[in-house]
Amino acid sequence: MNGEEFNALTGYQFKQQDLLQQALTHRSFSRNRNNERLEFLGDSVLNLIISNCIYHRFADADEGNLSRIRASLVKQETLAQVAREVSLGDHINLGGGELKSGGYRRASILSDALEAIIGAVYLDSDYRHTEQVVLDLFRGQLDRVDSADTLKDPKTRLQEYLQSRQQDLPLYAVEKTTGKSHSQLFTISCRIVDPDLQASGTGTSRKKAEQQAAQKLLDQLDL
Repeated sequence: MNGEEFNALTGYQFKQQDLLQQALTHRSFSRNRNNERLEFLGDSVLNLIISNCIYHRFADADEGNLSRIRASLVKQETLAQVAREVSLGDHINLGGGELKSGGYRRASILSDALEAIIGAVYLDSDYRHTEQVVLDLFRGQLDRVDSADTLKDPKTRLQEYLQSRQQDLPLYAVEKTTGKSHSQLFTISCRIVDPDLQASGTGTSRKKAEQQAAQKLLDQLDL
């Protein structure tokens, strides 16, 4: 991918073409000049931009709901999907082994490259331009965020998911309780039958532990 192609996709024109090429270079292609440092930077910039966007977009959401929305947008699977939508895998520089094993399709490589691109744009310009690029790339993902559903707590979402499929409700069980009465820590398991999955959550209350366990199951179900 050259600067003109990237400009056509995002409306942003790189001034430093070497930054773009570095962002597209996997460590299997070059140990000395690859996209790992740019990925590190891009990850932080992406989280800030998405956090700022959803903070204003979901004015009634509390911290927990905002965290869940952000996690759904910046997780590896979502980043990889965004990368596929712009055919980023076709332009990543990979070593021979990664090419043979289909690395250009691998979610981890695609998501890392996308974060590196974001880091490169930030270094090449400023926050405002990077924000525009990110919001353009994630427009479809942001539009698909259903506030009415996303803002529901994990236990409710998991229960409604199972009920919609006429499946048994999740089973919660206390695995252990530690600490003194005024500072207890609960570990609770959550299990569903179809598919047979189980996860554990820990929290300072049973409710928090159950919510965490339910969220882990939702993540396993990719919901």
